[in-house]
Amino acid sequence: MLYSVIIPCYRSDQTIEHVVNQTREELKKLNRGETEFVLVNDCSPDGGKTIRKLIEMAHTNADVKVIDLASNSGQHNALMAALRYAEGDVIIGMDDDGQTHPSQLSKLLDALDQGYDLVYGYYPEKKHSWFRNLGSHFNDLTVNLMIKKPKDVHTSSYFVVRKFIRDHAIEYTGSYTYLLGLFMRCTQNIASVPVQHFEREVGESGYTLKQLIRLWSSIIGFSVIPLRVASITGFFFAGIGLLAALAVLIRKFIDPHVSMGWPSIMCAIFFFFGLNFMFLGMIGEYLGRMFLGMNKEPQYVIKAVYNAEEKKEEER
Repeated sequence: MLYSVIIPCYRSDQTIEHVVNQTREELKKLNRGETEFVLVNDCSPDGGKTIRKLIEMAHTNADVKVIDLASNSGQHNALMAALRYAEGDVIIGMDDDGQTHPSQLSKLLDALDQGYDLVYGYYPEKKHSWFRNLGSHFNDLTVNLMIKKPKDVHTSSYFVVRKFIRDHAIEYTGSYTYLLGLFMRCTQNIASVPVQHFEREVGESGYTLKQLIRLWSSIIGFSVIPLRVASITGFFFAGIGLLAALAVLIRKFIDPHVSMGWPSIMCAIFFFFGLNFMFLGMIGEYLGRMFLGMNKEPQYVIKAVYNAEEKKEEER
């Protein structure tokens, strides 16, 4: 059996080789068969340090494939590129910083052996910053609501998945990729196991507020619930507005001297215009994504590959 380890790389020239070597040794120790590594340089902005390290690893290790992206495409699109080049019967998703530690692999693989199609490792205690943890918690709440993820399943960037799930997931060509949404289209046979979350070996997380918002917004492509919420909220506030208008009229009939209240009218105008624009923006987000999809915006653009045959027909 072949195991494919897929890792998106971003400013990881000091950590990625250690992560790959540790993972290779751990899988050998577990006697899990052959291993390949698919490393995707997500246009790391470090003056070429990361891609030079990856090319060096590809030249000295026959089991290392390197995909170099021409522009930064985001973690999930980089993972899609890796999935298309992974040939394993089981695919293992990991990070490049050592926090998804190879020593925890046995827990995920043991759960997969129990018959699950997809297994996530989750962290009872995270080593992220409070900002990253807050973003992750909000993302989890959103995912539970929008794509109906089972509440007892906890997700992370550390996962193992069977090849048939991968085969269906890579058929997706939209530019806004959200892997959990794609995986859940294929199976509900999902488990999560607690694993230890290690400190980053070097540096700090590359996730910014902009990137966290971009990841969260990708969920929109897998649910119509925000549009339904917009409709329900619109009816709710329209009903309140109607009742308030009736109350004002009745009060005016009872006491003709009652002032209608210029400030309150302006507040109501600002509030409802703001509400309208918020939901128009949400609808616009859906329309914009439809437009980008019709115009075939790519998930990523591959600049070069090393130790692998280029798959031009499969690029997205």
